[in-house]
Amino acid sequence: MGEVVACGLIAHVPTVMLPLEIRHELNNGQDFSVVDGFKRLRSEVLSKLDYDLVIVFDSHWFSTVEFLVTGHERRHGKFTSDELPRGMSQVPYDAPGDPAFAKAASANARKHGTWITAIDDPYLPIHYATVNPLKYMQRDKEAWLSVSCCQTAESEDFLRVGRALRETIAGIDRRVVLLASGAMSHKFWPLQKLREHEAAGVEHIFSPAHSAADLERIEWMKAGDHARLLRTMPEFLRFKPEANFGHYLMMAAALGEENFTAPGRLFSDYENAIGTGQVHVWFDRPKDGWNARRRAAE
Repeated sequence: MGEVVACGLIAHVPTVMLPLEIRHELNNGQDFSVVDGFKRLRSEVLSKLDYDLVIVFDSHWFSTVEFLVTGHERRHGKFTSDELPRGMSQVPYDAPGDPAFAKAASANARKHGTWITAIDDPYLPIHYATVNPLKYMQRDKEAWLSVSCCQTAESEDFLRVGRALRETIAGIDRRVVLLASGAMSHKFWPLQKLREHEAAGVEHIFSPAHSAADLERIEWMKAGDHARLLRTMPEFLRFKPEANFGHYLMMAAALGEENFTAPGRLFSDYENAIGTGQVHVWFDRPKDGWNARRRAAE
């Protein structure tokens, strides 16, 4: 029987792949805290955990008629972003896969009212919502899988996928880390104004309403009040969270939805990226399990 040993909402923002001098140039002589946050997550958290599988909920991988999960024995090559090739060019990556887990997830989907297909095509593109965390967080021989965010999905669809993955994890012998790789509010500045808003400060988030919505939900995550965040998704969707916040919703559902009560701890400041809200929030597995606080309250 498997289990999730840790999980996190992580910022894959392209800035983390830029040279230090360029990051300083963009951010008034200082580095972006998400970069140090990645380094701390590896040294302070991942180095002390026993796990053999990382599942990335990839908010840049848009499927259309189903959810997809990578089913390769191994993915390797060099990645150049079609979106930002100057910042992410020929980045090498090499990650083992877990075809058995991918096939099991696909088999469990239909009973949860959704569609997950395992794909092992060697020419399947990879996206920087997977590559950037892999660059900073890959440890050794653990497998890495990516799950797509279906662009026609609604909040309930993301939750159904998380439920299917929860059943898959419970039924197969894996120790799993879940990474919800994506931003919070995700409204960019228009091109003619964008270069005035490249620094990390909260004042550069697209609007005070966007930053207020993000910061409110960060406080709920810190308190372990995931139930409140789930209840208020219709309100949050007004602020255009990345991929309709599907990366977070799948992670939360894999851990019990409203019964997911683990408190989060910040591994970065809440930062701007040309209008969007970025943060690392990490959730350690509680000693008595992911749903322990909810069970105690009952």
